[in-house]
Amino acid sequence: MPYLMINLGGVAIGVMVILVFLIRWWFAEKHRPGGLVPFVLSLLYGMLASLAAIGSVSALGIAAWTAVWTANVSGYAALVWGVGGTAPDVTRSQQLVLTAGGYVIVLLLSAVMFALWKWAPRVPNWKLFFGAFAGASVALSGNVAGVAAIPLGSTANLLGSGFTAAFG
Repeated sequence: MPYLMINLGGVAIGVMVILVFLIRWWFAEKHRPGGLVPFVLSLLYGMLASLAAIGSVSALGIAAWTAVWTANVSGYAALVWGVGGTAPDVTRSQQLVLTAGGYVIVLLLSAVMFALWKWAPRVPNWKLFFGAFAGASVALSGNVAGVAAIPLGSTANLLGSGFTAAFG
C-alpha cells in the first residue's frame, strides 16, 4: 500500500466538512452540546485511525487510504479546477508512533465505532461517517498532525499500557 500523503485540497475538504457540520449544528440542531458529541468523537477517531494506519496493509489502512485519496482527489479538483488554485503536498514529515498497547486501543475504538454505526439508533450514522472522514482528511497535514498526534497518540499509548498491564 502506498504511503499516505495529503494535499492542500484534501485538507480543505476535511475542514469544509467540519465547517458545514458546525453550521448545521448551530442552526438546524440549535447548538445543543449533545449534537456535537458523535461528530467530534468520530472526528478524533478518524484522526487517530489515519495516523495509526499510515502505510499499513490492513483493513484500517485501506479505509484510511480510501478516505485520504477521496479527499485528495475531490480537494484537488475543487482547488485547481473549481477556483484556479493549487494543491501542494502538506503531509507532515514525521508521523505518529504507537506502542503495541496503543494499537489495541485503536482496535477497541474501531469496534466501538462499528457498534455505534450498527446498533445505536439515536446516533446518526452520517455524523459518524463524516466525522471520521474529516478526521482522516486533516490528520496527516503538517500542523494538525503535529498538534493532534501528541495528545491522541499519547492517550492511546497510555491507555494501551494500562490494557497490556492488566491483560498481558
